[in-house]
Amino acid sequence: MQAKLTAEFIGTLWLVLGGCGSAVLAAAFPEVGIGLLGVSLAFGLTVLTMAYAIGHISGCHLNPAVTLGLVAGGRFPAGEAVPYIVAQVAGAVAGAAILYLIASGKAGFDLSAGFASNGYGDHSPGKYGMMSGLVTEVAMTFFFLFVILGATHGRAPAGFAPIAIGLCLTLIHLISIPVTNTSVNPARSTGPAIFVGGWALAQLWLFWIAPIAGAVLAGLVYRSLSPDREADIEGAPRGAEIRAAE
Repeated sequence: MQAKLTAEFIGTLWLVLGGCGSAVLAAAFPEVGIGLLGVSLAFGLTVLTMAYAIGHISGCHLNPAVTLGLVAGGRFPAGEAVPYIVAQVAGAVAGAAILYLIASGKAGFDLSAGFASNGYGDHSPGKYGMMSGLVTEVAMTFFFLFVILGATHGRAPAGFAPIAIGLCLTLIHLISIPVTNTSVNPARSTGPAIFVGGWALAQLWLFWIAPIAGAVLAGLVYRSLSPDREADIEGAPRGAEIRAAE
């Protein structure tokens, strides 16, 4: 278990440092800014690369919503969920701390610019309201988990799950960055919000509730639809666990 939790900590740190770091440091860099497309790809690449690095150790969840969605889908033991979530949030905070140390070295750095935090209303990149943010986060996380469960199914093509999952996360960001700055991950939202404080912490509730609701719903739906459902994790071989996810 210690190895799994350490892997989740490192993996989630990389997700925040790589994904949020691309938004804070590179999205609008003069003349060579990577923009929305680049940030979307960066988030997908963090998951894809870390899935190959630690998928065989912890399953590479990197996301409390993914962990709980896998519990609902019968792919992960409920008794391990809380330690995983603690490790993921700790990793996200550590990733945000490293990013802060880097970003604050630039003259004129200001946390009020958002620090890649998620938000709605005045703090949505496109000024979308709370209901739009709620629906977006539930829907995007639902489909993220649906793809994860399908790509890691025992009868799916072996070895390709990280690619499908990473590209799915890229697509999700392309759709939803204008609405909420894209969360689909409570840990990813928590790390930057702790440093921004104020409005980011006040709106953080949505980025816990909505992704978890979407993920759990996806787990239940996929479990009911799968034509040859794998046994619940308690009775399944370890190979039936997820091998790659955000």
